Amino acid sequence: MFLSNMDKAKLLTQALPYIQKYRGKTVVVKYGGNAMINEGLKEAVITDLVLLSCVGINVVLVHGGGPEITDMLNRIGAESKFINGLRYTDDTAIEIVQMVLAGKTNKDLVNRIQNIGGKAVGLCGIDGGMIKAVKLDDGVNDYGYVGEITSIDVSVVKDTLDKGYIPVISTVAMGTDGNPVYNINADIAAAKIAVAMGAANFILLTDVKGVMRDVKDEDTLIPVVQIDEIDELKKSGVISGGMIPKIDCCVDALNGGVGHTCIIDGRIIHSILIEMLSDEGIGTMFIK
Repeated sequence: MFLSNMDKAKLLTQALPYIQKYRGKTVVVKYGGNAMINEGLKEAVITDLVLLSCVGINVVLVHGGGPEITDMLNRIGAESKFINGLRYTDDTAIEIVQMVLAGKTNKDLVNRIQNIGGKAVGLCGIDGGMIKAVKLDDGVNDYGYVGEITSIDVSVVKDTLDKGYIPVISTVAMGTDGNPVYNINADIAAAKIAVAMGAANFILLTDVKGVMRDVKDEDTLIPVVQIDEIDELKKSGVISGGMIPKIDCCVDALNGGVGHTCIIDGRIIHSILIEMLSDEGIGTMFIK
């Protein structure tokens, strides 16, 4: 689509009040899914984050890396097993998780940010004792080295932001119960980091448009959901499956004091900028 110079100027002026709203405040973005696989989407996400940082918004990026972990396990002939949506993490898998998340995936994102003129520092939950955890125990299943967060210390994240860098965080945690390392669900970790940072916004990138009344019809997107409506939406089946824990994370973030939270479609190019710096927004926003 062709945009005249006047159209471009209108878009920039539309963004101004939102830049003023978020300038000096913190936004936590959880990055995963298809947006981490598709090269064009990956470039757009990184560009969005660097632009937000350049206009004075404190950007914290928390990332997953499930497909790359699965690929590496496949290479060594190890099976990927999931229980209730969580990766069963045995002795072999925890080594791969730490190597891929805190190593390859994390440093690739840092490199991409810096290649377009941004400044970034790669961190994992072990650094500075940022994320501490114990073995997840639901009384039924054994998840292996999957952890449940017991504490969050964002001192190292704040120090990184103060120096003008974008913190890029992988969710490998420090064990406090005798096990050295735990694999942590990135959605949960990102929400808790957003709370600890007192973030103005928590954005969860997914592979769906948002919450839809009919999952087969994207025109049924619900743009705004009040958290006291969520139980009824779960009972009616509108919110189900893998969307439940993501929405629970958004609710936890809101109840923890985060300004507002949203689930947006990471398959849409520049979805972060559309959500944060335009009148239209995108996806589903959750409010109290």
